[in-house]
Amino acid sequence: MLATTLRALSEAVSKIDIMYHHALLHNIFTMSIWYYNRDTRDALLDLIIRLSAVADQYLRECLQMLVNNFTPPGPLVSQMEKLVSDDKRKEIYSQLHESLKMISDTVPLAPRVLKDIINRSMPKLFDNKVKMVSFVECMLGLDTERLGDLIGTSLLEKVVDLLTELDVNITWEDILQEEHSKGIFEMELEDLAGDVDKFGQETEVLFGGNVCAEKLDGLMVVVCEHLKSCAEHGCLKREFDILKTIFRKGVLKVHKSKFAQFIMFYACSLDPEICGLDFALFLTDIFTKKEDDAIARMSAVSYVGSYLSRARFISADTVVAILKRLVDWCIDHCERQKKKHTRTKNPVEHQIFYASCQAVMYVLCFRLRSIMDYPNLKSQVFKMNIRSILMDPLEPLKVCLPSIVNEFLRQAKAARLFNASVDLELEDRIDSDLSKAFGGVNRLDMFFPFDPYLLKESDRYIRPNFEFWSLVKTTYSDDEGDELGDFNAPGMNVDSLDDNFDVELNSDDDDIEYTMNKMSITPHRSFYHPMAMSGDSGLSMPARIRPSVSPPS
Repeated sequence: MLATTLRALSEAVSKIDIMYHHALLHNIFTMSIWYYNRDTRDALLDLIIRLSAVADQYLRECLQMLVNNFTPPGPLVSQMEKLVSDDKRKEIYSQLHESLKMISDTVPLAPRVLKDIINRSMPKLFDNKVKMVSFVECMLGLDTERLGDLIGTSLLEKVVDLLTELDVNITWEDILQEEHSKGIFEMELEDLAGDVDKFGQETEVLFGGNVCAEKLDGLMVVVCEHLKSCAEHGCLKREFDILKTIFRKGVLKVHKSKFAQFIMFYACSLDPEICGLDFALFLTDIFTKKEDDAIARMSAVSYVGSYLSRARFISADTVVAILKRLVDWCIDHCERQKKKHTRTKNPVEHQIFYASCQAVMYVLCFRLRSIMDYPNLKSQVFKMNIRSILMDPLEPLKVCLPSIVNEFLRQAKAARLFNASVDLELEDRIDSDLSKAFGGVNRLDMFFPFDPYLLKESDRYIRPNFEFWSLVKTTYSDDEGDELGDFNAPGMNVDSLDDNFDVELNSDDDDIEYTMNKMSITPHRSFYHPMAMSGDSGLSMPARIRPSVSPPS
């Protein structure tokens, strides 16, 4: 009956008198297609398409009505999974996409108006998860063919902005709440206390446990599915290029971001040879070019170090090629400093240099053993003058994280990267007052953006291509057998591990595997901490993951 009435109205659209039925049109513009069957939905959407084309004054109302239907109406939101099947949801999205495309093809002004309406209708931080996920899923479906060419960049930018906003508003408490009770995470009390002191009781009220993380998790699934679809349809490179621009503008310098950047990681994993390599070069170019500001360059070198370490899909020859560019830049920096009449060891003045040195060591901690399997690549690494930058008067070993320095020197020694006398000299340079003063809470180069991914539902997209530290084969493990025994090997700062090494051997196999797989060597202190020069606490490579606490943006 309703479908018949709507079709009659569609036939009457061309008649001027229907334009005077404002009350009727208002009711039509507020209708939700989610309540009706396919036949009725088709009739209603046909009427909307006709109205948008006949009368310019109703174009915005018609487009707004369609955008409003990106999400189910309020009564359905809370029971979306029970009342709306996946097939019906996808069918509704398809009908909305086709209607918007037809309007766009008919009315040249439509894409510009649609872009504005979507911008105004984007979900907000505290919106319901179902509403948020539904809106973004439907919206990304527009990023195809003609509509994608017209508004695709805007759509992706809005999605990344939403991901980032959710990300920076998640405290580590919100994510660790469930896992911490299982003994998988072990954070020091001062880490948790810091969040409590900052947010007080408001943390519980605003985020309600893991609610914000769950929203981000759901959205990451939607974005990853969108990228996978792009790869299947041969348009991933176009999408990747858009994402790259958005990343540089809106994510690169957001140091509180923990997970949003993984959309780049996943996109690269879908096409390692093109996108994967492109991203590594893109980050390296930002770091090496003086046109960019210091924060962008520091972030870029931290990103490239973390990316090369964690991305299983990046080939060893690419890793070596990028490492050479980093090492060459460091050597040039040292040479420039030698030409100056006055040289200072102020870590802040040379922060980009120290960040690059740390990135080189960090990557080699993960990749040195695998590089050794390729004689030509091994030869290239041995020819890099890494020794000269580590032994430079700027003394990077006294500024970079002791945990990374210790692990790097241990692997370099086992691989015979330096001769014995150099090994001893380097080890002597690790500990100093500068390292203690600058290395505790006042460290500038401790941002590892691709630390283990901690969102449960979307983890399946990241895990297959992610390198966990517990699975890394080191240069010394061949000689010492048991990996757990490696922590007591000569040259390791065993004392620094006492408080952190705690594998529960009584746990079941799954818990042990999960514990070890989640291990990270990222520290938990921040360079910009207000207690900058007051602490002398050591940093170590923990057997359990510690969240990476990064400089504020």
